[in-house]
Amino acid sequence: MTKPVYVLNGPNLNRLGQREPHIYGHVTLAEVERICAEAAGDTGLVFRQTNSESEMIDWIHEAIEGSCALLINPAAFTFYSMAIMDALKMYPHPLIEFHISNVHKREAMYHNSLVSGVATAVMAGTGTRGYGHAVRLLLEMAAERAAA
Repeated sequence: MTKPVYVLNGPNLNRLGQREPHIYGHVTLAEVERICAEAAGDTGLVFRQTNSESEMIDWIHEAIEGSCALLINPAAFTFYSMAIMDALKMYPHPLIEFHISNVHKREAMYHNSLVSGVATAVMAGTGTRGYGHAVRLLLEMAAERAAA
């Protein structure tokens, strides 16, 4: 049996659809989960959101052995959490750092990611529809790695 794709979402993403819709749109996190599940297909999906840094770290540790790929939207953790960065350094499979908005077009405080340096790839600015693209890309990357 193939291991699932993990999709981990950080703080305040539980408020998608309500939080700053001019930046993040009107799609809810439940809708994002459906997009990801459809993209993951038979591979399966573990989809989670937390406002807790320690819970996020525990999920990353779980994903090390329990997943074939990881999509993480660390949200605010992106810019200050060395602990999450250190946990992600241990992740041995394809890893995409994902942001709904183009963080590089926003205020300077959003320009320096601690996660980007350990991610396989970074996606930003594609809106919530980008989650599905990212999951499909991760599946391709995982298949290529398995075939090598």
